[in-house]
Amino acid sequence: MAQPSVPEENVGILNSNSFDMADLPTLTGELHDLVARREVLGPCYRLFYQRPLHLVRGRGCRLFDADGTEYLDMYNNIPSIGHANPVVTEAVTRQLELINTHTRYVHENLLDYADELLETLPEPIDRIMFMLSGSEANDLALRCAKLYSGGEGIIVTSEAYHGNTELVSGVSPSIGKDVPMSRTMRMIESPDTYRLGTDEIGPWMCEQISAQIADMRRHGIEFAGVIFDSIFSSDGVIPGAPGFLKSVVDLVHAEGGVYIADEVQPGFCRTGKGFWGFERHGIVPDIVTMGKPMANGIACSGMAIKHEVLDAFARTYPYFNTFAGNPVAMAAALAVLHYLKDEHVLEHVDAIGDKLVDELLAMALKHPVLGDVRGTGLFVGVDIVVPGTTEPDRALAVRLIEQLREERVLISLCGPYGSVLKIRPPLVFDEDDLAFFVAALERALTALGV
Repeated sequence: MAQPSVPEENVGILNSNSFDMADLPTLTGELHDLVARREVLGPCYRLFYQRPLHLVRGRGCRLFDADGTEYLDMYNNIPSIGHANPVVTEAVTRQLELINTHTRYVHENLLDYADELLETLPEPIDRIMFMLSGSEANDLALRCAKLYSGGEGIIVTSEAYHGNTELVSGVSPSIGKDVPMSRTMRMIESPDTYRLGTDEIGPWMCEQISAQIADMRRHGIEFAGVIFDSIFSSDGVIPGAPGFLKSVVDLVHAEGGVYIADEVQPGFCRTGKGFWGFERHGIVPDIVTMGKPMANGIACSGMAIKHEVLDAFARTYPYFNTFAGNPVAMAAALAVLHYLKDEHVLEHVDAIGDKLVDELLAMALKHPVLGDVRGTGLFVGVDIVVPGTTEPDRALAVRLIEQLREERVLISLCGPYGSVLKIRPPLVFDEDDLAFFVAALERALTALGV
């Protein structure tokens, strides 16, 4: 199977459509003043859009700016059950009125959530620890994988994003081409099903991984494992055929490595085919990581793990993270978990996600710049291309998301070429939201003459 062509270098996920501070004089009034004040934050932060948004409140899938303008949020997975969901607000408020402390004291919320969440995972995964961010969860997962396997070498995809600690940044190439990568990390190309011409990419991935393991060993690096999210979010939202990852995980295990499933983005019903994204593939990870969607944006993350993998770490290292697993965060996480079950969110996401893909496929027949539509549940990618080719058109993709902003839809980009619409609304996305989005996308494409 041929390698996908690489027309141009990506600028990194944080710069895909960020505001250029050199354009500050083009802003006026309060927006100008607020953006100018951000100088105190230093130069690392980025703002979305050429004309930044000042958002002040939200509800469900809708956001409102300081002028009262309503927007449809098609991007934010962190408020997984919707902005300002009252079940979370009430649960957090009740717990804040009682106590908020750390895990060196006993508290029911922590234990109740641990037990209930583990029930959603395959039986061999029987331990869970809590952190405050997906970055911290992936950091600890990498440390556990290395100690259990006895190796150091980690394999990721070329556009992976797994977080921003020093350890995890070193295996997150999509942050930007100037960010140094770990010397014991190796990359395989993004599993670009569109340009590879097939969804059955298991053999292709196995070939790439085998080559990288061989290269590690040639350089005296023992293989420790892989960390992938099951829908390859930053690589361009690539669900692939159900089951294709099984042969990959079998290879990783045969080579003595650990499979870390980064479920920060595809977990918690997002893909519609299972509570966890990896369930589409009929596999059991060694470690599963999760992040702030589990508590609707409250600082909370977790690492679920097989006990034998954790024991290798625990024999040497204690672990304490002051406010990880605190009663307030666990109250929020329990509220989300109960909402997902009580409101049958998985079934809703599966059904509405199919409708979303169908609408986009129909639109692609009319607008050939929509080169490929792929997704599962409420996680969809749309390749923006030069019509009649598979050549990515990043400039048009940026213009399109800016035009969608004018049509009051908020969305972003991903993929190796920064040319894939990343469609990932809160899971409460409904028929009205779908109609709003389809109409706005049609108007945006028409306004751009494509």
